[in-house]
Amino acid sequence: MPLLDPKDQLSLHGGEAEAVEPATGDVLDTFTLAAPSDVEDATIIAARAQRDWAARTYTERAAVLRRAGDLIQRYEPEIAEWIIRESGSIRGKADFEVRTATEECYHAAALAHRPIGQVLPSAAPRLSYTSRVPAGVVGVIAPFNAPLVLGIRSVAPALALGNAVVLKPDPRTAICGGHVLAAVFAEAGLPEGLLHVLPGGAKTGETLITDPRVRVISFTGSSATGRSVGALAATHLKRAHLELGGNSAFIVLEDADLDAAMSTAAWASFFHQGQVCMTAGRHLVHASLYDEYVARLAAKADALTVGDPFREQVHLGPVIDRGQLAKIDELVRSSAEAGVRIAAGGTHRDLFYRPTVLADAGAGSAQGPGSVGACAAYATEVFGPVAPVRAFHTPDEAVELANDSAYGLALGIVTRDAARALDLADRIPTGLVHINDQTVNDEPIAAFGGLADSGTGSRFGGEANLDAFTETRWTTVRATPAAYPF
Repeated sequence: MPLLDPKDQLSLHGGEAEAVEPATGDVLDTFTLAAPSDVEDATIIAARAQRDWAARTYTERAAVLRRAGDLIQRYEPEIAEWIIRESGSIRGKADFEVRTATEECYHAAALAHRPIGQVLPSAAPRLSYTSRVPAGVVGVIAPFNAPLVLGIRSVAPALALGNAVVLKPDPRTAICGGHVLAAVFAEAGLPEGLLHVLPGGAKTGETLITDPRVRVISFTGSSATGRSVGALAATHLKRAHLELGGNSAFIVLEDADLDAAMSTAAWASFFHQGQVCMTAGRHLVHASLYDEYVARLAAKADALTVGDPFREQVHLGPVIDRGQLAKIDELVRSSAEAGVRIAAGGTHRDLFYRPTVLADAGAGSAQGPGSVGACAAYATEVFGPVAPVRAFHTPDEAVELANDSAYGLALGIVTRDAARALDLADRIPTGLVHINDQTVNDEPIAAFGGLADSGTGSRFGGEANLDAFTETRWTTVRATPAAYPF
């Protein structure tokens, strides 16, 4: 499985690391980590290169982005294999990442020639207008769970709009989430110095946030880390776009067609082993359907295959590492000890965790947004293949339960009455709403982001990218110098 040559521009000093296949523990390759001291070298080079890049025509920048999209598509088999083996993705999820990354580049190419300002009326005899100018150097910190997509969705638009980028991928997915992008953009003709890949730990990330040449931070990760990122960025007077965790509600109303809903429900919690911020962490089901829903979802979970996604045809692969496995298992164990019934799953072999259904998930739960009561797996983000199910009796109760969370990322509602679902959704603040669909949805053209502990609102996709990666400048022009009283 050869690696495309990213034409490294920096010598990194964080020591050698291994790219490990979670399914087998095999070492796929080795790479060099970035030390905190490497950040300054990267940002100095990036800031110099960015000035020339911003001065180029939009057609030149767009051409590079289109070529990058073409190359991602051309190298799809190799890139997908890295995603499968390095991140534990099943084939379909890896293929989705490659397709989405391709589209992100194409959409970013179109973004390069969007109108960049407005002519304004003025009380004075002058031309008055606003224009969008590149932010400068953009720092991108991306996680392990969808490494290619969650890197490219910031890298591509930032570059298209005239910025330079320093990308810090998670070291667990440094190749498919970092080195692949460096290689693709180098081959696409991106001028040297504009994209640096620095896989590293927390200290490297902190240094990236505080570096004075970095003006914007795009962070995707946990809510706890996101708070620290936001606070540190604010201290240094720079913008931080935060896409954080979730514990999304999946509401099943009494008129739902359970035959149609089961696939949707299972995908919502078990896709990519539940390691997705949008995963449905709370299945809220009308009491009249509750028993049948639990039985059907448990049967669906029991029928899913779990194994090595590179060597077998499976529905779920491994979780990313033993630390994540321990967290998932502890949340399930503690919930069971508190009286929650494990209707399916709750077991694992090595890093392969069975899809798990927890019945009566509201039993003993503490009250209050984001509180963790007896059913810890219901009240917090598990980031594993766990579907807690709880009954409700009225639409008002469903709204109250859905709102009883510190998160506000995604919402799914299943019903035969779409208008009723839209009315219900208006009472549940979230960044994303999907009627008769599950919570894990993403398209490059759509704005993406959550509320409250899920982040700082829509910061990715569509028009949101213009706001995220540019500054607005006001300019006035007079024919002759203005005269003032003194």
